[in-house]
Amino acid sequence: SLTHCATHGGRSRHFAELTGAGSRKIVMCAAGNSFLPPCHKILKNMPTYLILEVAVDSLPRALAAERAGAHRLELCADLSVGGLTPGLELLRQVRSAVRIPIHAMVRPRPGDFVYSAIEFAEMKSWIKMIAVENVEGIVTGVLLPDGRVDVPRTTELVALASPMQVTFHRAFDETNDLAEALQNVILTGAHRILTSGGATNAQTGATILWSLIHQAANRITILPGGGLHPRNIAEVARATGARELHTGLGEVIPYSSPDTATFESAVRDCVANLRA
Repeated sequence: SLTHCATHGGRSRHFAELTGAGSRKIVMCAAGNSFLPPCHKILKNMPTYLILEVAVDSLPRALAAERAGAHRLELCADLSVGGLTPGLELLRQVRSAVRIPIHAMVRPRPGDFVYSAIEFAEMKSWIKMIAVENVEGIVTGVLLPDGRVDVPRTTELVALASPMQVTFHRAFDETNDLAEALQNVILTGAHRILTSGGATNAQTGATILWSLIHQAANRITILPGGGLHPRNIAEVARATGARELHTGLGEVIPYSSPDTATFESAVRDCVANLRA
């Protein structure tokens, strides 16, 4: 199980993500109700474990990740350029084939994260389309030309995606001030931030990730990602205190490789090492 607190509309709401064999639900435990204890007390005796999100850009890899024990998928097109919006056909194929949660990338092109009016309209249209496809979340983010988080536009995307969860992707690592960017992403209502701590990979950025997690103070989930693989993922989890981790295993096997057996084995090793 995973317990966290998110702030929406000025109110602190406690949620529990309960994951069991073949089932998952998110429960709001209390929202400003003085008669109910906070969910960390309600769930204090429940077992906890780390959540592994795996980035995939094909149906075979999605199936392999689920078989290997991944808890959630980030579904993209073209992971070789950091991930783009997947096509509806791929989204529907994966949704019909797997039972674990899917968070779909909403990114219209490679390159920077400063979008034109046309590109932003495309992002909104995509969110409206996937809202009826039974996925649990989206992964997106918008920056201003000066490198700060575009709070109004990102807030608009978060509101449009509701009740799906929203992860602010590694555009976060392109900002000029990570501490300020964290506060701004919280203002948008997003649920988590995928980040390497501004470093080339999450292992190098572990100290900054630890600081971000403490700054976040359970208002938003920090999701370390970037260069994680079976040999370092447990170390990064310990060093940062993160409860969720993200990998696409690009360090282990090229994204374009059809070798799903090696990919599945690497995911399985990540899961095992996080449980050790």
